[in-house]
Amino acid sequence: MTENKREKIINLDECVINALNLFIERGLSRLPIDEFKRPIVVGSGNAAVTGKILVGNRNAVFADEGTFLQKLKAAKNIDGGIIVSSSGRKHAPIIARELKKTGLKIILLTNNENSPAGKMSDKEYVFPKNTEPYSYNTSTYLGMILAKTRENPKAIIKAIKSINKKIPKNLKKFDSFFFIIPSELEIMKEIFMNKFDELFGARISVRVFTIEQAKHAKTIVPSDKEFFVSFGCKNNLFGKGRRIEIPLPKNADYGTLMAIGYYFIGKIQEQNIPYFKENIGNYLKQYAKIFGEEVL
Repeated sequence: MTENKREKIINLDECVINALNLFIERGLSRLPIDEFKRPIVVGSGNAAVTGKILVGNRNAVFADEGTFLQKLKAAKNIDGGIIVSSSGRKHAPIIARELKKTGLKIILLTNNENSPAGKMSDKEYVFPKNTEPYSYNTSTYLGMILAKTRENPKAIIKAIKSINKKIPKNLKKFDSFFFIIPSELEIMKEIFMNKFDELFGARISVRVFTIEQAKHAKTIVPSDKEFFVSFGCKNNLFGKGRRIEIPLPKNADYGTLMAIGYYFIGKIQEQNIPYFKENIGNYLKQYAKIFGEEVL
């Protein structure tokens, strides 16, 4: 990828603000997916985690592209399928085709109104999105989550502005991060870990736990190059001299935590070598070979 093209790729923190401004302008979507008593909810990567957030308070079966057939066969009383996929491509049409074979009614949650999976679904709900670098999926899944939680995007931007000056300017010193998140929002740990994989690969790592989980043998082996970030919870136990507390607004839900966490990750990205920008071009060539299609 040329230097000029790399410079046009925004960092994740800017992507978060753009997404929140989109939802301020367009308003929050609705999430009409209550017609099933026991659905199987399937997605890949952070789509699978988003599915857990959207349907996590119900009697559902959760699966990804590698486990859905096994879970579909083993589970009882499944009465519908919900597929979460920002593009409605890649594994989504494969999942839809297999679910249709069982006679299940399918709902697709997507950001692509012309997707292959949409053509196979009984109902399709298309959420608004911004144009973003491949794999960022910020406006996509954040929009779905806010449709569930009904958190105010203006309030989230205000919270981000209030913590912006607190973010250290020396994050480049650290090659690993330890995120501590509220126990009631534990599902978000997968989303943060996946985002580090996408942006940093093996160059910069993250571990994510609740404060109670962190107490159980997670810090036996210390590293001066690991930085501790607690979101909405106190941490006076771990990472002395290498820690920061990022407050969350009262009654913060998954959308606020995702936005603020992504914003912080974007600042890590900003202060480091642009690993993602330097490598995304070559990855997209591999993508075409892996999935037999070009990224739209």
